[in-house]
Amino acid sequence: MYENSGFPAGFLWGGATAANQMEGGYQEGGKGLNISDVLPGGKERLSILEEPGFNFEIDPAKYYPNHEGIDFYHRYKEDIALFAEMGFKVFRMSIAWTRIFPRGDELEPNENGLAFYDRVFDELQKYGIEPVVTISHYEMPVTLVKEYGGWRNRQVVSFFERYVTTIFQRYKSKVTYWMTFNEINSGLKMPIMGLGFSIQKEEDKYQPTFQAYHHQFVASALAVKLGHEMIPGSQIGCMLLIAPTYSYDSNPENVMYAHEQERLFNYFCGDVQVRGEYPSYMRRYFKEHGIDLQIQEGDLELIKEGTVDYIGLSYYMSRTEKKQKSPDETSKGNIIGGVRNPFLKASDWGWEIDPEGLRISLNKLYERYRVPLFVVENGLGAHDIVEEDGSINDDYRIDYLREHIKAMAEAIEDGAELMGYTSWGCIDLVSMSSGEYSKRYGLIYVDKHDDGSGTLERKRKKSFFWYKDVIASNGEKL
Repeated sequence: MYENSGFPAGFLWGGATAANQMEGGYQEGGKGLNISDVLPGGKERLSILEEPGFNFEIDPAKYYPNHEGIDFYHRYKEDIALFAEMGFKVFRMSIAWTRIFPRGDELEPNENGLAFYDRVFDELQKYGIEPVVTISHYEMPVTLVKEYGGWRNRQVVSFFERYVTTIFQRYKSKVTYWMTFNEINSGLKMPIMGLGFSIQKEEDKYQPTFQAYHHQFVASALAVKLGHEMIPGSQIGCMLLIAPTYSYDSNPENVMYAHEQERLFNYFCGDVQVRGEYPSYMRRYFKEHGIDLQIQEGDLELIKEGTVDYIGLSYYMSRTEKKQKSPDETSKGNIIGGVRNPFLKASDWGWEIDPEGLRISLNKLYERYRVPLFVVENGLGAHDIVEEDGSINDDYRIDYLREHIKAMAEAIEDGAELMGYTSWGCIDLVSMSSGEYSKRYGLIYVDKHDDGSGTLERKRKKSFFWYKDVIASNGEKL
């Protein structure tokens, strides 16, 4: 038994999900197609996300698990009751942009979509669970991708502003905690999900990528300003995919290379969204990569005024780097790259497990930014087995979560200000990176499988009861 007194009173314990990975009902209630709706399930998904030339079309010969998800669209009451049974203080979810504006460029919203989230928020309120809402979580309307070119097009800023204004007005009495763009820095690795376009084979990736980022920074700042004006007391955060980057050894060349990689991936977006300006180190990067940002008058002032209130972050793995690496050294399981770390074990999917890296990250982030931190994603994707008696004994998941919660407690002792923790995939859902059901993260099992079979029955895993005790004890009973 590990006991600590590190978690403050009012710490926000809960779980995290995304609409595109769980809702289903992809053509119900007037909803339009989003990016995730056109990504097939299975091992080919990761190559689609990383390689150029994707066409954003549905192929009738392929299977699209996001279309059904785990049917939260119809089963949200059952699921929220289970979250309440675990004692959730908060539930992180996202709003599907295409439920509100099916194409993304309409002048008027879809009332059916707005009413759906009213029902979800009311159900959460019934149990005293506070929603933490991601405004854009890999759910960009396909129309904005195919007809406008995604976030590289300045027009999308105004479409996003209309969407944000609509949901803030509608839910201002129901939602206090918001985040603008999920894992905004992931666009450096997966522009399809994060930036809404696929780099073409003949295209230089740098100019469109960073122009799209500039538009997102403007859009995020607009959302922060609108939120503060429309919802007094609201907290609007950014959301970063954090992976501390270690040098492979003490060779200064590798140390500097690791520093450059960490700065670009972990801190660039945070520097703009939290500090309110482009960091000085990007001047050299832009120069060396031929990037000439089109910045409109007033953009930089808006970015300065629209800084976020807190940093939401996902943490799954660390990254180890060396400047000159051979293909056989690459850590293929770690989707953010790097070389294999000989000191770490890996998950069933090859993601290196590094709880101490979470403590390191929380320390670095708080020392750099001095704003509250919120771990809004962390979890273990694994193969789960349902025993003959119906139980799921996922001790490996309990061990994973326990060690990461210990790391958070240590970071708090170190001086980091931490608001809360929402474990990723508190209920099984469709994996973002692989489009699989079999990569299970949940504390609640859902009977759904990679071939599309399954009853969608919910079952409590062993980790369900363990996490219930963690929350009830405010992290003292692990």
